[in-house]
Formats: sequence, C-alpha cells, structure tokens
Amino acid sequence: MKILEAQSATLTNVEVYQFLQKQAKEYQEQKRRGPGNLETLRRELLQYFETHPGPLSQKPPAYDETSISRLLERLRPYEITKGEMIMILNMRPTNPVALNTVIEDMEVRFGPEQQEDISAGIAEVLGQFPEQEEADEDQGDVMETTEDR
Repeated sequence: MKILEAQSATLTNVEVYQFLQKQAKEYQEQKRRGPGNLETLRRELLQYFETHPGPLSQKPPAYDETSISRLLERLRPYEITKGEMIMILNMRPTNPVALNTVIEDMEVRFGPEQQEDISAGIAEVLGQFPEQEEADEDQGDVMETTEDR
C-alpha cells in the first residue's frame, strides 16, 4: 500500500469498518491471505468495532448514505464543524453529557434546549443504545467499597 496524499480525507469508524469487511470478503473470494499482521489487525479491529460499547456493535443502526445525510441536514442549523460531525458519527452520543466530550465549547455555543435537540436528533437518526441496565448486568460487582464490607 502506498499513500499518495497524506491526510487528504478523514475516515469515520463506519468507513473503516466497511473497508475492512470488503477487503476480507475480496481476499476470501480470491482464496488468498494477506500478511499475517494485516490479518491480525483486521480481525482485532472488526472485533473492536463489533463489541459493546462501540456504536457499531448495535444492529441496527444503519450507517448508510441516507442516514448520514439525514443527520447532516438535521444538525445543519447548529453549525457543527466537520471534525465534530466525524466524532458524532464515531461515538454516537445520545445525551448532552456525552455530547459535551465531542463538541468544543458546547455550553457557550448552545443552550440547554439546543443541546437536548442535538442529542435527540442524533438518537432519532442513528438510533438509541440499549438500556443501561443490560450494560450494568454485564459489569457485575466490579468495584467494592469499604462500606460494603
């Protein structure tokens, strides 16, 4: 692989995921294997993308051209930068607290109602995560406090 133009475009996790799946399928159809380190990297990245809490672990949402363009249209009034939009697609924040980690100076740029509307727009277009109870059950009793003893 040869890089012709460094940083000519920034890829979202969805685009990387789709590329890796396509490449794996092409290699499988051609009945060939890539270098061992490439196979390991591809397998581990796909596994990372498909496990909880990653946004791609939930099936659906459908990250396709229509949903991405719907999200862009939905958030257009808020003048969200390209970098922030990529982070929104990568992290899929569905509440203002998580959104604060993605949008720079969010409290200054947007009021509470706007923050809720942005979060609602993301959840509306890309879907909600499963309820937190499921994730809590998976965690079990991870940390024991001195009061529990």
